[in-house]
Amino acid sequence: MTARRTLGSALVDLLIIVFLAINLSPLIVTLSNSLRAPDDTASPFELFRSLNFESYSLAFRKIDYFTAFANSVLITSASVVAIIVVAAAAAYPLSRIQTRPSRALGLFFLAGIIVSAQIAIVPIYRVFKVFGLNQSRLAPILMYVSGSMPFCIFLYTGFIRASIPVALEEAALMDGARAFRRFWIIVFPLLVPATVTIIVTQGVAVWNDFFMPMLFLTKHSQKPLTLAMLGFMGDVESPTQWNTLFAACYLCTIPLLAVFAALQRHFVGGLSLGSIKG
Repeated sequence: MTARRTLGSALVDLLIIVFLAINLSPLIVTLSNSLRAPDDTASPFELFRSLNFESYSLAFRKIDYFTAFANSVLITSASVVAIIVVAAAAAYPLSRIQTRPSRALGLFFLAGIIVSAQIAIVPIYRVFKVFGLNQSRLAPILMYVSGSMPFCIFLYTGFIRASIPVALEEAALMDGARAFRRFWIIVFPLLVPATVTIIVTQGVAVWNDFFMPMLFLTKHSQKPLTLAMLGFMGDVESPTQWNTLFAACYLCTIPLLAVFAALQRHFVGGLSLGSIKG
């Protein structure tokens, strides 16, 4: 029996190593190529044949990194803050009011997870154009907030039901605290794990999104990093400089890695607790 368990454990470890190798290989290849000169056309599978930061320097200048970075930070932070405030405020009554209408409303929000925003993008674009928002950073922010509501409300609702006792609010209710004060003073500070989970999941999605900025933003001064990298894509006459493009990808990814490293302790706990009850 011990030998079988040892063999089974070794097979599991081997499968994990193979899985990691498959998933990490594209990252290793792109990192190796980003550390080459822009005109180095050697085989991409000759890993780390040089240590040259010229591609990073060129990418930094060509995408106007500070401007694009500031736009990405503005759009992502505004979207995530709005998502947290609106979703938490909507999830609180849904988690505490146990009636048929509230349960039906909860199912309505949950059904939104399977609906893609791209389905209704044409009428939405026309509405934004009527109100003069189609060339504004506010347009993609509104799209991100509305598209994130189903998942975030579901996560917050489950977290409140599973982790925050009603007794805490009953004590405040006896002291005369109304619903908004109970939510803001008692419930919201206890939502840190779920909030961190939403910051990571939705922040990454907004930061990496290409479609919404491409649809609504045309001015160079408004373009985020993902849209600024479009300038590296070449054509028949001017081929793509892949080494520089890979360097630009890593310049776009480094801020996400820093944020995730700072918040990873709360991420898994918030995701698991929020899915216990829905």
